[in-house]
Amino acid sequence: MSVVVTGATGHLGRLVIENLLDRGVPAEQVVAVGRRTETLADLVERGVQVRRADFDDRASLDGALRGADSVLLVSGSEVGRRVPQHARVIDAAKAAGVAHLVYTSAPHADTTPLILAPEHKATEELIRASGIPFTFLRNSWYTENYLGDLEQARTTGEVVSSVGEGRVASASRADYAAAAAAVLAGTGHDGAVYELSGDTAWDYTELAAAISQIVGREVVHRSVTPAERLAGLLAAGLDEGTAQFVVALEGDTRAGLLAQTIGELARLIGRPTTPLVDGLRAAV
Repeated sequence: MSVVVTGATGHLGRLVIENLLDRGVPAEQVVAVGRRTETLADLVERGVQVRRADFDDRASLDGALRGADSVLLVSGSEVGRRVPQHARVIDAAKAAGVAHLVYTSAPHADTTPLILAPEHKATEELIRASGIPFTFLRNSWYTENYLGDLEQARTTGEVVSSVGEGRVASASRADYAAAAAAVLAGTGHDGAVYELSGDTAWDYTELAAAISQIVGREVVHRSVTPAERLAGLLAAGLDEGTAQFVVALEGDTRAGLLAQTIGELARLIGRPTTPLVDGLRAAV
């Protein structure tokens, strides 16, 4: 058995590898793949195989996936380029005879209007078309996504958003990594599509209260209109495209697209998901 984890130099991939080792997967059967392999020296010392690969370099992917039984494709971070990048990984996995491809997707990727979903939907379609047995981990929002809000609130005492009363069922990276490791190290997951999210859907008033506990000052949520939010982001120096993207994401939150919690993540990892305040505190 050989388990390849892409994105191992990133936060999620690294945590998946740690979880695999904690679950007793022999280190020599784990392959950590990433672009900056110099950051993985400690894993080499523990017996993990480390291979360099770039999503834009098919030859490097062929080498990285050589002999793989299972592959975790951690979705790329370059919005707008992910589909061709993921396609190279899928093609390399098929050429290598991979028996199980696990992909970190987005909530309800094939049906949701979530602004981030189209690239994930396209990737899922490519994986299905490849014929490789698969599992889709449709990860909802990460608690760590709110570290920027926390640091801003540390100074200003405010969390500013246009989400209105929208709720978010976030979970920590550690939770999602544990789920990926459970699938990679387990059996019976072929063809499964898991909708993963935190146990509790919180609103931004609760986010402000959680941040307040961590930074040691009163923090409030200041709700603004989408137009006001866009103007504020532009005034803060964000470029037009990024500012529009943030406002669109907040619109998705306002519409309830990140609020679903069905307990599937907790069932997969065998424990409750990390509460918001604990996830933020650990990230800080």
